[in-house]
Amino acid sequence: MAELGERTVSDTPAHLGAVLARDLEALRKEIDAFPDDPSVWLTLPGVTNAAGTLALHVCGNLKHFVGAVLGHTGFVRDRDGEFNQRGLSRAQLGRDIAETVEVVRATLGRLPADALAAPYPATPNNLTLPTGLFLLHLAAHLAFHLGQAGYLRRIATGDARPTGAMSLAALGAPPAPPPR
Repeated sequence: MAELGERTVSDTPAHLGAVLARDLEALRKEIDAFPDDPSVWLTLPGVTNAAGTLALHVCGNLKHFVGAVLGHTGFVRDRDGEFNQRGLSRAQLGRDIAETVEVVRATLGRLPADALAAPYPATPNNLTLPTGLFLLHLAAHLAFHLGQAGYLRRIATGDARPTGAMSLAALGAPPAPPPR
């Protein structure tokens, strides 16, 4: 196997899990950066979903497509509820995000690398995709909504400070040795 730092290519599912976990933690930091619980549910003209809605949606999405489909967790998704529920506290959203991180890490941490080339076990939108490609799609979907939540927070609160959550160091990679 080709070496990737201390890991090998066979660690690719775990690497995907690390990216998803990092981005979920970044979402938690965005939610926590709102000044109070009601502000997480603010929308603005031209914006349909509040940051709280985005958090519920990505958690439901990942607990379904990673946890239930790949990990056989038994999770039953309520997609309509993701978009209709309101008023949860930042702490409640944070717990949902933390639970999703655990599901993603556990499932992808034990997924064999050869599963990435196999067809994804479900057919989202009646499409047959390789599991690895679908997991990359899920990572892009999360990143898209993470960015939306960050901008909603900045616009709704007037606080332009970044949360600093999107770092390579958050992936757990050791720093590169200094050049000689």
